Amino acid sequence: MNPKTDQGELFGRGIAFPPRISPEGRLRWSAGPENIRESIQVILLTEFQERILLPEFGGGLQSYLFEPNTASTHRLIKERIKTTLALWERRIRVDQVTVQKDATDGQAAIVTIHYRLVATGTAQETSLTMQLTG
Repeated sequence: MNPKTDQGELFGRGIAFPPRISPEGRLRWSAGPENIRESIQVILLTEFQERILLPEFGGGLQSYLFEPNTASTHRLIKERIKTTLALWERRIRVDQVTVQKDATDGQAAIVTIHYRLVATGTAQETSLTMQLTG
C-alpha cells in the first residue's frame, strides 16, 4: 500500500474544505492529518442550528462576535473550543488552546489549537482568526 492510502485508512478522508475542484474537474478530497485539520475548521466555523438534521453540531463561535477582546472572552472561547472538539472530533486530543489579541487588528483574536492525533500520538496545530468587535 502507498503512504497516502494508509493515512486515509488510518485517519479517514472526506471532501476538502473549503470545497474545491481538482485538476480533473472533480471535487477534491483530503485524507489523513489534512482531513482532520479541515474537519476542525468545519466544526468550529459551523454555527449551532446551521445543520437542520443535527442542530447541536458546531462550535457556535459567532456568538462571540460582539464581545470585547479581553482575557475573559478569550477564556470563554478556549473552553468552548475544548468542549466542542472533545464532542465532535474524536480523532484528536486537545493539548492546549491559546487565544491572543491579534497584534495588527485590535478587534481580532488569533486562536491556536495544539492537539495530538489519537491514532499515532503525533502533535499537530491549527489556527484561526476570530473577529471580536465588542
